[in-house]
Amino acid sequence: MTTVTTGVAPTRSRGQWLAPAGLMLLALVPILAGGMRLTELTGNPIPTPANSRFLDSPIPVVTHIVSATVFSLLGAIQFVPALRRGKARWHRTAGRILIPAGLLTALSGMWMAAFYPHPAGDGTVLLILRLVFGSAMIACIVIGVRAIAQRNFVSHSAWMTRAYAIGIGAGTQAIVLIPGSIVFGSTHEISRTVLMGAAWVINLTVAELVIRRRVRLRRSSPLIERPNERLSLP
Repeated sequence: MTTVTTGVAPTRSRGQWLAPAGLMLLALVPILAGGMRLTELTGNPIPTPANSRFLDSPIPVVTHIVSATVFSLLGAIQFVPALRRGKARWHRTAGRILIPAGLLTALSGMWMAAFYPHPAGDGTVLLILRLVFGSAMIACIVIGVRAIAQRNFVSHSAWMTRAYAIGIGAGTQAIVLIPGSIVFGSTHEISRTVLMGAAWVINLTVAELVIRRRVRLRRSSPLIERPNERLSLP
């Protein structure tokens, strides 16, 4: 019996990292693209139609890249159950970083959508979608903060999960835009708008499934789950 228990524990521990690793992988494409953009902005680039809007006003895009990278990577680690349940200090410290990072991600993204010149393929409807989902992300974070202040840990977990789902929308968009670009071209406005909006919907759908699964687990194992609800983030 001892041999079996010893073998199961490391396997179960490694399994807890599968979802966070997948989320980090999902965020990898926009993170790499953001890193390339930062390198470009700090290297005396030649102005082109693709980068002129960033060169004219670099602070919003730099803020967005840095905050989104922190939010995506650190937020993924928060999905490790062992860290949520047994590392209260880590959880609180990470949360204090994630909340401003998430707000900066949403606000800078909305600013760029509203005030940067639109590249080819980005129309008014996509602008509206960016503002709507950016506002929704801010609302989710604010509600999540209010919930934790009221010690409503289940609600806090759910709203922060939704905020994270919106925040990593760029990763899903990078995937779904590939077939659209192949079929319609990378600057086809309608397909680009539909697919980018669909990516946010996909992420939020998955987030709701995760939230519902947590609720079912708590109901089926109340003595195990409920004492640890206060540590659930996102």
